[in-house]
Amino acid sequence: MNMGIDKSWTLFLDRDGVINTRLPGDYVKSPEQFLFIDGVPEAIRRFSEIFRHIVVVTNQQGIGKGQMTVNDLELVHKKMMDEIRNSGGRIDRIYFAPALESENSPLRKPAVGMGLLAKKELKNISFKKSIIAGDSFSDMVFGRRLGMKTVFIGDATIARQNPAFVDYVYPDLLTFAASLKI
Repeated sequence: MNMGIDKSWTLFLDRDGVINTRLPGDYVKSPEQFLFIDGVPEAIRRFSEIFRHIVVVTNQQGIGKGQMTVNDLELVHKKMMDEIRNSGGRIDRIYFAPALESENSPLRKPAVGMGLLAKKELKNISFKKSIIAGDSFSDMVFGRRLGMKTVFIGDATIARQNPAFVDYVYPDLLTFAASLKI
């Protein structure tokens, strides 16, 4: 894929199902439960060479349900960040939405609040020069609402159910990273 990506671009990443293994019917509540999907540390190392900013945007309603605390989430993210740094990669910011889906929080994807927070803190973000990589329809809607390119990570059959929201499809982050030409 060649979209003219250079160091002025920003990559937004969903977390569960993209960076780490999703726990069906549950939440990653402790560092011990956090397991990288194969190839992700290497993919993020490659992304670190390409993108100006790498930002994680993740819905975490397990907090709103009382199944975990913000501190629990911070410990999970510390493990993730430490391993990414040890692999030569970086993530510049992590934003999370703790609200329940039923609360219609402006932070919770597909709402755009986490993207707007990132732009406020990292002033040189241009959504026209941004990509969201995620494994859900809400990730794709988030990206479209902000004018980003969208990359669906996962099963192409699922991505084809909403073709108007998906620009590219890759089975995993490493395959996506390998497709980028710099």
